[in-house]
Amino acid sequence: MLLLGAIFLAIFVVPGWWGIGAVLVAGVYEVAEKVFWFRYSRRGPIAVGAEAMIGASARVVSDCAPRGLVRFRGELWRARCAERALAGELVRIGSVGHDLSLEVTPER
Repeated sequence: MLLLGAIFLAIFVVPGWWGIGAVLVAGVYEVAEKVFWFRYSRRGPIAVGAEAMIGASARVVSDCAPRGLVRFRGELWRARCAERALAGELVRIGSVGHDLSLEVTPER
């Protein structure tokens, strides 16, 4: 946006070489800003998808012996548990199955 403003000023307001300088400075600023935000946005961990679920904790809603429901980040998920997990217990998510059910283990 700054670059568009500088171009407008160079054409209609600022005389001669001052306009070219304004456009160059605005262009350098725009490129630097894009590089900064691109690098800043890529430094965090994965926040969505199955990769973000693995290793996280969920709370059992209905007894999981071997199948039940767990609540993860406010959503209900079908779960399979090799060991018995009772309602209210915390479980750790191990994997996400093809049918979008979670493989969980109790956090005892």
